[in-house]
Amino acid sequence: MKKTTLLLLFILLSATLSAQKSSLHREDTFTQLLVEGKPFLILGGELGNSSAACTQDIERIFPKLQRMGLNTVLVPAYWDLIEPVEGQYDFTLTDKAIEQARANNLKIIFLWFGAWKNSMSCYTPLWFKTNYNKYPRAITQNGKPLEIASAFSDNVRQADNRAFTEWMKHIADVDKTQGTVIMIQIENEIGMLESARDYSQAANQAFQAPVPEKLMNYLQKNKKKLHPQMLKKWEAQGCPQQGNWQAVFGSDIYTDEIFMAWYYANYVEELAQTARSIYNVPLYVNAAMNSRGRQPGEYPSAGPLAHLIDIWHCGAPSIDILAPDLYDNGFKDWVAQYHLHNNPLFIPEIRLADDDGVRAFYVFGEHDAIGFSPFSIEDGSDSQQAPLVQSYGKLKKMMPLLTQYQGKGVMKGLLFDQENKERILHNDDLVITCRHYFTLPWDPRATDGSKWPEGGGIILKLSSKEYIVAGSGIVVEFAKSTEKTSGNAKELLGEDGFKLKGENEQHSYTESKKFQGKRCGLGSVDEIQINPDGSFGYIRRLNGDQTHQGRHVRISVGDFKILHVKLYEYE
Repeated sequence: MKKTTLLLLFILLSATLSAQKSSLHREDTFTQLLVEGKPFLILGGELGNSSAACTQDIERIFPKLQRMGLNTVLVPAYWDLIEPVEGQYDFTLTDKAIEQARANNLKIIFLWFGAWKNSMSCYTPLWFKTNYNKYPRAITQNGKPLEIASAFSDNVRQADNRAFTEWMKHIADVDKTQGTVIMIQIENEIGMLESARDYSQAANQAFQAPVPEKLMNYLQKNKKKLHPQMLKKWEAQGCPQQGNWQAVFGSDIYTDEIFMAWYYANYVEELAQTARSIYNVPLYVNAAMNSRGRQPGEYPSAGPLAHLIDIWHCGAPSIDILAPDLYDNGFKDWVAQYHLHNNPLFIPEIRLADDDGVRAFYVFGEHDAIGFSPFSIEDGSDSQQAPLVQSYGKLKKMMPLLTQYQGKGVMKGLLFDQENKERILHNDDLVITCRHYFTLPWDPRATDGSKWPEGGGIILKLSSKEYIVAGSGIVVEFAKSTEKTSGNAKELLGEDGFKLKGENEQHSYTESKKFQGKRCGLGSVDEIQINPDGSFGYIRRLNGDQTHQGRHVRISVGDFKILHVKLYEYE
């Protein structure tokens, strides 16, 4: 009997695993998204808020996304259209999105626009909105009700979860064999506006109550790994092990935010558990950034922001990823905040712009990202010369290579603009100088006052004398470390490789001491394609003018290329 029971359990487990077409595989240093058992990079785009609200739009847009080179589309699912009458469900739009995704060789990430979308409850059904006594609103400190459903209401949570449950059941029914849906986002840019927290009666009672034991235990257990801002607030109070929210974290607006984050996270956790029990695909929540010097409530307070990561990880452990939505300056700083040992980087929204092409290269190379997705993607160009189309085309070819080397510490991302023009890397005894393409004054835009487009890419070390350089708008020089310390000043050379100035000018080249050691040279630079099995396919050799006669590797602005570089030494 015991053997029979174990066999049945094994069969059930095997069936569950085989039905799960996407999952996250976690290692010590990185996390990979697996789709149908293979590592997968999301080359995505998110539809505008209303672009999946009718079947005609979906039919029109999805073929364009396929032409743009996407492999994944992020699609809103609207509670008000799914449950227009309480207890009656309509999944027409969900089915149409899945149908069109399959027809155009795309995967789907659905975004549940439930109780909150960009803080507001604008996608809740009318029957929910009008019955505000049953489904109460959050209240400001001065007593003003907001168009924001209260996270402290059991009725709100139950209604949201009930609709979410039926929708998830439907997705499981229509998708479990094909696995078109690879992730689910729960709510959208959750957070409080106008106030840092809800001041409803239920919220005030919770605020005066002791901080939950679960959170206090988490803080104590993870004290050495807490976010610096979280640790600072707790330490300022003497690291108490119990007390209400102000006793533990202090009396300020950021304590209000911590408190609110806990209850938002607990709310989301209930929906996440629902999703896990029905269709176990990866889950994430997205955050609107706390940028421009704004305080909680001036931005969506209490969302899954980097400084609140501990609250969200404790309160919503079933959520796999906390993801940033990026629309402000400081791209490199924002993405670094979200690439953590316990949080893989996924960018579900970024402002649609030409620079997105090189930014995608950067996050995959520098941060082992699992995905990149500009917002309102249907407004982008499907021209084969468009930067994002070129970028996604190369990244799609590179996916077997990139996923093979994720987490191994041999990839770096490059991203340059007019202010940040250079990055120096050290590999073994090599000094690799990487710069923006316009630091070579060969293009009129480099010096005529034009705003420089961003340049960026990936440098992948295959061996000590073999590299992949890929991206757009970059220049890379390889030198032995002894060359950089030999006392030789660099000559000023023209595009032809000859001296830039004549003999009547003071020489820029001087010898301070006799050169010793070996030098590094470019053995070959080949433009390649990468085959589905990860092998390299030769396109052309670039050892002449394209490398300045062996002086550097470069990819011009507007071009996206994959280059295979072989180095050699001489003396």
